[in-house]
Amino acid sequence: MNKVGVIGWPVTHSISPAMHNAAFEALGMADWRYELLPVPPDIVRQSLKILRDEGGFIGVNVTVPLKEKVMSFVLPDERARAVGAVNTIEFEKNTGTNTDVMGFIDDLKSYDLNIREQKVIVLGAGGAARAAVYGLAKEGAQVTVVNRTLEKANVMLADLTISAGIQNVDVRTLDEAAEQAVSLVVNCTSVGMWPRVDESPWIDGVAFPKGVTVYDMVYRPSVTRFMRQAEANGGHAIGGLGMLVRQGAAAFGIWTGREAPVEVMLQAARDALAQKEN
Repeated sequence: MNKVGVIGWPVTHSISPAMHNAAFEALGMADWRYELLPVPPDIVRQSLKILRDEGGFIGVNVTVPLKEKVMSFVLPDERARAVGAVNTIEFEKNTGTNTDVMGFIDDLKSYDLNIREQKVIVLGAGGAARAAVYGLAKEGAQVTVVNRTLEKANVMLADLTISAGIQNVDVRTLDEAAEQAVSLVVNCTSVGMWPRVDESPWIDGVAFPKGVTVYDMVYRPSVTRFMRQAEANGGHAIGGLGMLVRQGAAAFGIWTGREAPVEVMLQAARDALAQKEN
């Protein structure tokens, strides 16, 4: 049996097993299985060793709060070093990468969004924001980062400049950013995530831009208040489930060497999410 899974603390909320196991079934890969692997932060190194040497695991996904911690125990690639987090490990070579970047950019492209030389606002300065800023900047977008704490945003930008040579990014307040003619706004915070569904990362009192596309990395609920704000102002809204699926599809390819059935994984993720929301 070829085993893969997700490590984190906790992991019970994850819908990754549903979409990966659906993909294995669709491709007739009966000897593959994806498992939930709860790992406390204080035993990460030992757990990785056991999974690799004794557990029969090909690799694992990594979720919060372990994405930064595992970097000390694997060989991170350029993308993971730039973002400062590993979310996918392949045990044979003990390598780590960050498929959040690929998942986000691939999902944007699936909607035929042209981001090269476009002005984009990124809300947040945490790990998800780092992945988004890195991916957007590499694709040639002009990125403005907005965060409640400007100092944290400036530190993130400095890190990305040093580690990846990112240049076309600046930091502003939301009021300043909202005055720009932007084509895309990306929420990389957890604001609006279930159960606090009445919240939005767009601060009350700041005019919402008209006719822009927003991308909300939150995928539960499937339609957030932030997304409804965009639609009410003549814009287009995209939820974060596609990013989750496509980063998983990238990991699937790393582990198996096969192209992931993205549509199968997307439907399985929708079904699993619907069960959690009911």
